[in-house]
Amino acid sequence: MKAFTVDKYDKKGILRLAEMTEPVLQDNDALVEIHAAGVNLLDSKIRTGEFKPILPYRPPFILGHDLAGTVVRVGSKVRKFKPGDDVYARPRDHRIGTFAEFIAVNEADLALKPKNLSMEEAASIPLVGLTAWQALVEVGKVRPGQKVFIQAGSGGVGTFAIQLAKHLGATVATTTSANNAELVKSLGVDVVIDYKTQDFEKILSGYDLVLNSQDPKILEKSLGVLKSGGHLISISGPPDPAFAKELRLNPMLKLVMRFLSGRIRKKAKRHHVSYSFLFMRASGDQLREITALIESGTIRPVVDRVFPFEATNEALAYIEKGRAKGKVVVKVR
Repeated sequence: MKAFTVDKYDKKGILRLAEMTEPVLQDNDALVEIHAAGVNLLDSKIRTGEFKPILPYRPPFILGHDLAGTVVRVGSKVRKFKPGDDVYARPRDHRIGTFAEFIAVNEADLALKPKNLSMEEAASIPLVGLTAWQALVEVGKVRPGQKVFIQAGSGGVGTFAIQLAKHLGATVATTTSANNAELVKSLGVDVVIDYKTQDFEKILSGYDLVLNSQDPKILEKSLGVLKSGGHLISISGPPDPAFAKELRLNPMLKLVMRFLSGRIRKKAKRHHVSYSFLFMRASGDQLREITALIESGTIRPVVDRVFPFEATNEALAYIEKGRAKGKVVVKVR
């Protein structure tokens, strides 16, 4: 099968289109023929080696974290899926590889594709949808009447998280450029802040939750918009001791993460708020919850561009510019 591989960790490297052997199917796996794959900044960070200490993939390996496709074969213990099912997923860590024609996915990570979405639209959902769900529902426990600040509202996570937060009954603020103001308003945003001309920390106050996806400077400024007892959740770091414990990292890495997050955790404590780092995990069960919201029309995908499979490197370069509105997808089949 054809696949795009990382041959070595390299900040300026490109993926190689290679002929790879078809994935080996385990008892709990479904073999999926991939129709479309979402492209994420996480792919870029994996390729450069930024996540190598916690996700030590051994080159050459196939990149890619989002898929939509059709089940072609199932393992002996698979009960929820059958050949011919249209599915979507974010495969679990250490089993990624969606920039390919086929992938073996544990059935616990899969969900049936929303019936009202194309394969390309469905492929745009899993990683950002699960990130938003785990941040707002699982960790943040957002309730009706609360105030939520979602940074970078026109991005992949932002466009999904805005819609989910509104569904949960929250008042939502976001940052974006003036060019994207109408887009985020169409998703339900109540307060739009032009990050080029306005300082969000001077405008927002009394918020219950901040979903941070930006740099350390923005992360620290975000503390000031939270009310006492509020929650700062970051998907861009720094990782905290709870994350190290969850991944069962070695003592040295646990110390490193305690050190890296020490400053923001201390500042959060002084502001009487909590800080959490979130690195989303695969979950077919949560994807099924998301499917229901999509099929009911509560949440819609936002896709910026669809690239042909052969242009996967160009798709990665495009998202690295940070200007995509919603998600970028490659059409594999």
